[in-house]
Amino acid sequence: MTNRRFLAGLSVCAMIFFAFALIFSAGRNARAAGDTSSPWGFASSNLDKTCKPCDDFYQFAMGGWMKNNPIPAEFPSWGTFTQLSDNNQTSLRAVLESAQAAKAPAGSNEQKIGDFYASCMDTSAIEAAGMQPVAPALAAIDAMKDKNALLASIASFHSQGIPVVFNFASTQDLADSTKVTGDAEQGGLGMPERDYYTRDDEHSKQLRADYVQHVAKMLQLAGDSAEKAAGEAQTVMSIETSLAKASMTNVELRDPKASYHLLATAKLREVTPDFAWDSFFSAMGLPGLQESNLGQPDFFKEVNRQISATPIADWKTYFRWHVLHANASALSDAFVQENFNFYGQKLAGTKELQPRWKRCVTSVNRNLGEALGQVYVEKYFPPAAKAHAREMVSNLTAALRQDIPTLSWMGPETKKAAIEKLEAFNVKIGYPDKWRDYGKLSVDRGSYLDNARRGAAFETARDLAKINKPVDRTEWGMTPPTVNAYYDPSMNEIVFPAGILQPPFYDPKADDAVNYGGMGAVIGHEVSHGFDDQGSQFDAKGNLREWWTKEDRKNFDERATCVEKQFDGYEVEPGLHQKGKLVLGESIADLGGLTISYAAYEKSLEGKPRPKELDGFTPEQRFFLGWAQVWGANQRPEFARLQTQTNEHPLPRFRGNGPLSNMAEFAKTFGCKKGDAMVRANACKIW
Repeated sequence: MTNRRFLAGLSVCAMIFFAFALIFSAGRNARAAGDTSSPWGFASSNLDKTCKPCDDFYQFAMGGWMKNNPIPAEFPSWGTFTQLSDNNQTSLRAVLESAQAAKAPAGSNEQKIGDFYASCMDTSAIEAAGMQPVAPALAAIDAMKDKNALLASIASFHSQGIPVVFNFASTQDLADSTKVTGDAEQGGLGMPERDYYTRDDEHSKQLRADYVQHVAKMLQLAGDSAEKAAGEAQTVMSIETSLAKASMTNVELRDPKASYHLLATAKLREVTPDFAWDSFFSAMGLPGLQESNLGQPDFFKEVNRQISATPIADWKTYFRWHVLHANASALSDAFVQENFNFYGQKLAGTKELQPRWKRCVTSVNRNLGEALGQVYVEKYFPPAAKAHAREMVSNLTAALRQDIPTLSWMGPETKKAAIEKLEAFNVKIGYPDKWRDYGKLSVDRGSYLDNARRGAAFETARDLAKINKPVDRTEWGMTPPTVNAYYDPSMNEIVFPAGILQPPFYDPKADDAVNYGGMGAVIGHEVSHGFDDQGSQFDAKGNLREWWTKEDRKNFDERATCVEKQFDGYEVEPGLHQKGKLVLGESIADLGGLTISYAAYEKSLEGKPRPKELDGFTPEQRFFLGWAQVWGANQRPEFARLQTQTNEHPLPRFRGNGPLSNMAEFAKTFGCKKGDAMVRANACKIW
């Protein structure tokens, strides 16, 4: 059970690529993401020696890599994350092609992942089917006659994994982490988030025009005339704009308290008298549900208004669009291409659609991630890797445990509670102890869209079945092959899938300094999330409550504001800056993670001979090079803009330099002086 609204992850890519998703899958082709010529884990070819480390360390450390690694046409961004992930897709492809060719027992994981992949790759059958796979859904929409039918359709599509109008799922009760409750949240949009509907700059206006054109083209592909589709697209935009204007901003959504309104079902009816919550819950398999969280009451008041004010004919148009939108990647090539034209090209700047096999690997991971992951870890993830990672986690948490008592700005009461929270961290490494059971999910080599539809319905039912049951603390929020990591505040746990436990993040054959600068900082990052501006609001048991003294909270907020202002100052392009409040949690975690990992590395050297210089770099310098190579990336301008506007992670170049410019340890290591660009006059320091 995870509170996905507040999961704090590491990677930018795994969370932001709207609609054209990149799933980070792993293999053990270990050094493929780096230069194999370096036995210590960092290649000199990465460097840009024309740049001084004290002027721009990110450019100094990774400028050569960025010059030699242009963005492939099928990607909006190309960095060590995506390069590793792309190489790893090949490993998962081998797993899936083996499963496809095998005569696996019916109902086994191998049969299901093999058949799902085979159906996705069968483009001839997909083209021949045309619109047939979505015909029943479109017919059901066409049959809607009144408000009661509209409300029934909302529930019907939600149960199929198509969250029209709003989102509904299970979640841990923020105030009582032992409970699982229902959670209704704002949603119902076709563009990334609410500000895409409200910003007045010329670029945003053009994107809205492009979106309307895209909706119209999709409706034309579904059989409508050009004239009719153009009018319908305007209808979709009108409904979604109303929903967007009533939505909270992505910055406002970062405040857990602002989206916590646990209400009895009778109270839900008071907020939305025209929406039959009892009927909705019954249709979702939750008859008699007594309470649920209503994340954004003002949004649902607008939903209530729209239910009565919007004609049924307009709702039909909105529903038809969202059915096409949700299923576009599983329909014929014309739909796939048009979907890519907007979400891949216009929004993210990607030049070419990924090859079919990569999209199919991604689809299997999305629908059968733990079935695929179970086969993957058996083949590629050795027990030694798990043991090494657990040892490093122990070293990092020990470093923070030693640091907390030394903090001058935190009082003894809060220090005691902070250490209690740290001691209570649950650590998950590699893969789940209990694998997900896909026994009730039917998969065959027939229709790919039917497989995907059943997969979405299975996941929806599995998720909702957790409501009013004990929290399952063995559950994972990411699949094992994922190249990412996360902290979940309601579970008070840090999770490191098998996919990230490989170079350039971690390599048991590499220099310890590089490992601490890479995987060590990743671990420290996730540990620090427990004490960032969001995580610090949850106690050791994962409950949303204030466990800080007022004075200590004030001191923390002052230090957090320093980080916020630092990132507000970073200019992405003329007129567009990072949103300090949006990226605050990740930026605090980067600074904390590096600080903790550096201390842990220095501690690891005690009582040992000092490591020799390698390629002219001291061990301390190699630590910071290890950090920089994690974030080396080239990004298309459209993608950088998309990330800045929608995602809580800063751009890679600001992550590479931002925390270092606050660290006296970095300045000392590279001999940086006051006035150098990499030495902030008003350095931010928390841990």
